[in-house]
Amino acid sequence: MTPPQGPAHGPSNGDLPSRRDAPARDAPDPDAPPQRERRTPENPARLYILTGEDSERAPLDLVTLIVAQGEASPMAQPEHSAVLRLCGTPLSVAELSAYLALPFSVVTVVLTELLATGLVQARAPIVRSALPDRSLLEAVMHGLQKL
Repeated sequence: MTPPQGPAHGPSNGDLPSRRDAPARDAPDPDAPPQRERRTPENPARLYILTGEDSERAPLDLVTLIVAQGEASPMAQPEHSAVLRLCGTPLSVAELSAYLALPFSVVTVVLTELLATGLVQARAPIVRSALPDRSLLEAVMHGLQKL
């Protein structure tokens, strides 16, 4: 049996889009290049709780290297524990921000707290001009080879 048609009974089936014709909302386009998802915090209030009031922050920039000096206590906030886990080897503040999917300003506040407790150490990155001159190193190497 076919449904009634006409203006008295609403639009006919020919006027309604078919589910087969409608684009899928969640289905990815197979021809589109893969895109990296940008994770955002589920609860923006959490960021405010982490940063608290405006307080003094350590003078950190994006390339400052952070190294863990201890382990997190069981009562530590998840962000503190994550920083300490990640910083077993030196990581820049920018890398930490990316791995934790947190803004730079929030990571700076977390690192300031960890620096104050001595659980992490901040190191300036190695600057190319701070390294000895290549010709000096070669002269030392040749001198050692002659011994």
